[in-house]
Amino acid sequence: MATLSIHFDPAVIARLTSASGDDTIHVTLSLGGGAVTEAAVPVVPHGPLAALMQAGLLKPDTVLTFHQRRANRSGRAVVTADGQLIVDGHPSPFPSPSKAAEAVTGNVINGWTLWHTPEGPTLDELRQELDAK
Repeated sequence: MATLSIHFDPAVIARLTSASGDDTIHVTLSLGGGAVTEAAVPVVPHGPLAALMQAGLLKPDTVLTFHQRRANRSGRAVVTADGQLIVDGHPSPFPSPSKAAEAVTGNVINGWTLWHTPEGPTLDELRQELDAK
């Protein structure tokens, strides 16, 4: 069975949650092709991942994963354009790699050394690469 995941920009979520019961919210979904009617507002990353994203070492929509063999658990998270992490099975994004890892493991843990990019390096290794520049 195919799965469809829709991730909204945090600004959209903030608008939806601040709407009163009398407000009408219109959401338009476009699946490629059509002309864009409004200029997209650029999202500036903030928080712990911002420096990696601004340096081009980490991009929005990157899927981060980890697997802990002894504990027999795995995690998957997607980087948002504003530098947060959306963890599978959790409705709200997490502001830091460690908070995202804690949501999966149930333990306080260093998410920088846990989460891996698809290419293999951890977020900590990317941070070390940035510091070396």
